[in-house]
Amino acid sequence: MTASERAAEPSAATGAPSFAQRYWRLSAFMRDRAAVVAALFLLVVAAAAILAPLIGLYDPNDADNAMRLARPGAAGHILGADQQGRDMLARLIWGGRVSLLIGVAPTLLASALGLILGMLAGAIRGFVDQLIMRVLDVVFAFPLVLLAIAISGVLTPGIRTEIISITIVLVPYVARLVYTTTLGVIAMPFIEAARAAGASQATLLARYVLPNVLSPVIVYATTLVGLIIVVGSGLSFLGLGVQPPTADWGAMIADGRVVLRRAAHVTVEPGLLILTVSLAFNFLGDGLRDALDPRAARR
Repeated sequence: MTASERAAEPSAATGAPSFAQRYWRLSAFMRDRAAVVAALFLLVVAAAAILAPLIGLYDPNDADNAMRLARPGAAGHILGADQQGRDMLARLIWGGRVSLLIGVAPTLLASALGLILGMLAGAIRGFVDQLIMRVLDVVFAFPLVLLAIAISGVLTPGIRTEIISITIVLVPYVARLVYTTTLGVIAMPFIEAARAAGASQATLLARYVLPNVLSPVIVYATTLVGLIIVVGSGLSFLGLGVQPPTADWGAMIADGRVVLRRAAHVTVEPGLLILTVSLAFNFLGDGLRDALDPRAARR
């Protein structure tokens, strides 16, 4: 093991990475070209979505009957227009605001809830452990997509409904990861040493367990975002998520299926965007995994 690799090993004494560890992790990430390209691509997509009102695009809901089903490259419409004459580029960029929100918000909420529940169940054994994990197992027993559809069907369709339903179905997945990681950390010698020194349960969780649990949660959450964008688009496709005329990549695919044979670009363009963004999040997650866990990268 080289000196730089030893510097990247987790600090058992403090549970927090040193400057050398942070530098090693950053350099390891920068060497992963696929992850760097994916991160840059996602930054461009996110920046375009956030700055959509300032870019000077067409109104995404402005219909022009004269440009109905205009092909990509048509005058004034680089990516063409849909069956109502609405500019595809504008709808893709404005739809990114909704699709990225639906991908990121439930993942962040589920990660926070799963982190709390998983750490409590892993650190406080007995009744608390059994109560939390058995309740989560009930949710975990249902297929993710079907449960999200069922919850969305009960509630009023909309962005809030999508976020709530996806958050509920994601919590058990994150909590299970945190639970197993917490059990491994709790069994380490430095935890016993901290207990012997008089550290309270709250101190153990905040200072020693949390820093060691965060890395796998960050990696897992990053890869989840791509999946959740697909799930959210599926809910919108089924009419259980974002409602017309709000632009959303899944809803755009649903609208375009009726003109698929005459104007495939109406469906293909949002579909390709969903695919590339989801793959980019997966490549980013792989890069973060190798950077945050150098031992996994060496294996």
